[in-house]
Amino acid sequence: MTLMGGTSEIALRRAIVDAGRKLYQRGLIAASDGNISALLEGPDRHGGAGRVLVTPSAVWKGEMTPDMLLVVDFTGKRLKGDRAATSELPMHLAVYRCRPDVRAVVHAHPPLATAYAVAHTHLGEPLLSEVVLRLGAIERVAYNAPSTEQLATSVAASVADHDVLLLANHGALTVGHDLPDALGRMETLEHFATISLAVRQLGGGIRLSDSQVAELRALASAGRFAADQPQPWSPPGQPCTTCDVWRQAVTAKVASEVVKQLAKANIP
Repeated sequence: MTLMGGTSEIALRRAIVDAGRKLYQRGLIAASDGNISALLEGPDRHGGAGRVLVTPSAVWKGEMTPDMLLVVDFTGKRLKGDRAATSELPMHLAVYRCRPDVRAVVHAHPPLATAYAVAHTHLGEPLLSEVVLRLGAIERVAYNAPSTEQLATSVAASVADHDVLLLANHGALTVGHDLPDALGRMETLEHFATISLAVRQLGGGIRLSDSQVAELRALASAGRFAADQPQPWSPPGQPCTTCDVWRQAVTAKVASEVVKQLAKANIP
């Protein structure tokens, strides 16, 4: 079956599996953490409920296969598949209901970004032009228990005008016009959290002015930012080794500085 945009369901299943593998390989999730969904078709004017392809519950995302995924409608009813859908399905469906432009949702627990969510520390300060262009404002959502309708309601209220959410004491959620877009935002969020923590260790950064932020947003709106165009993915199972090595080195350096600061403050 070919979907809107010319993508087949089979291809989208493979893309979700590849995204789960990338999240796991890049340390953005552990074990069976996280969940991914993609819109197959939205509700139609004749009352059709729409269909969403979603990851199953209690499955390691680095070891998923295409046949494990489920198709559900906008009410959460299972239409295809023999497994239980992710327990966070209400959150995903809430996004699609209020954002017709969104065609993919990624929920993960990127370590440093999640640390900001646990500390209830603001990560949305405009420090990097690329982050303003790629992510926009990063919104923090107040804590609600995972998989609850209360969390879904809070997410729906915040995602109405944000593409990146930090879920307090939980993790992060990103949305996009396709799967590479949502996945790229999740990776950019963790990259920015790493840089932000390093900046804090250096004594703080210089934020972009309101006029500079406005200029960047105008560029993004005009479509002059190349990162808005999804880049080709590497073949399944072939992560960007150079990027991974760089990211691990930066994370190790930041962690070392944090340990030094804690030692100076006599914090065990």
